[in-house]
Amino acid sequence: MNKLRKHLCMESLLQIVRESFNKIKQPTNGEISIQSCLMSALAIFNFKYPSLLQFDKEKATARLRKNLAQLYKVNHVPCDTYIRGKILEAYTYFDGHYLLSIDGTGQYGSEKIHCDNCCEKHHKDGHISYYHQLLGAVIVHPDNKAVIPMAPEPIVKTDGNNKNDCERNAAKRLLPQIRREHPHLKLIVIEDSLASNGPHIKLIRSLNMKFILGVKPKDHAYLFDWVAHANCQELSETAIDGTIRHYKFLNNVALNDTHHDLLVNFLEYTEIPKKGKIKHFSWVTDIFLTIENVCQIMKGGRARWKIENETFNTLKNQGYNFERNYGHGNKNLCSIFSMLMMLAFLIDEAQKLCCSFFKRARSRAYTNKQLWTEMLLLCKYFIFDSWQSLYVAIANAGHEQILNSS
Repeated sequence: MNKLRKHLCMESLLQIVRESFNKIKQPTNGEISIQSCLMSALAIFNFKYPSLLQFDKEKATARLRKNLAQLYKVNHVPCDTYIRGKILEAYTYFDGHYLLSIDGTGQYGSEKIHCDNCCEKHHKDGHISYYHQLLGAVIVHPDNKAVIPMAPEPIVKTDGNNKNDCERNAAKRLLPQIRREHPHLKLIVIEDSLASNGPHIKLIRSLNMKFILGVKPKDHAYLFDWVAHANCQELSETAIDGTIRHYKFLNNVALNDTHHDLLVNFLEYTEIPKKGKIKHFSWVTDIFLTIENVCQIMKGGRARWKIENETFNTLKNQGYNFERNYGHGNKNLCSIFSMLMMLAFLIDEAQKLCCSFFKRARSRAYTNKQLWTEMLLLCKYFIFDSWQSLYVAIANAGHEQILNSS
């Protein structure tokens, strides 16, 4: 393992997290440090506990407490209550830019449990349901399965506001925060058709970011009518398997009839396989389109789905228990837990890219869920002096032997 990747192993990543947590001001009335509380909560999501209650019950075991002290440096476990490096260069996609996929997802919903920051849905029969959503942002690449998540933005009511929050408002907060944290990072924002509106595009441009945004005929009738009557450039190519790929594009077209001064470049892509369903996509971008780059822009636009498939799907269905209620609190607890879960996901994705020991353990365990199960199981019955030792134990023993020995 080279020096750089060594710094991106679990110990180093957790050290970075601890240093960030140490900057948080300690409450004067706290018996246990805020750092211990946050590191313990992060451990819940690293080990993929299905509930806060289960963690609270099992933390009393001597071996698990010892592992929390050794692996997380948490000596007092509470009760139930920047990643940068050369590895990022592999994610550069177009002219030194990174693809930043942004989308919202449901996080929590209930007709009973709610807090002051819950959004509300008033139904026709008079009852009210409460919910939290999250606007996520991840760096993606069409050829890389792993994603690099950034801090998400909760979609919740703010203090003193009776109106529901929405993705558009959350984006107004999220994008400036990303630019403030990464002032020199060259980014191409990729989003669905809801983002293809004048104010949002102007925001992206004001932050010195580029964009590839989906558009649909139903939502952008003026744009598609303009394109239909224009002299567009076209390109067709046939793949080895017989699939026909057709590109139609036009530069400098007005986005809509209310923003004649807002010119964008339009790309339409049709994929016709020998057998099966025809696929059709369209985008607007501020990247000047040519015969040479339309294929790359198309792949960049389609990479938006990685926030659905490799991020939200992973968090909801591969052991992270994203939609489970770990504790709602009166105001911000639900959002804090979601941030910690995303931080745990970031650490896992970084290890997937950089840590050979993690990759060996993950390969031997076959699935994410199996790996989380074995990590937790081993920490219940054995004591490890490092994450490397834990991963080696999983990689060398194999999941069947570990489960049988328990």
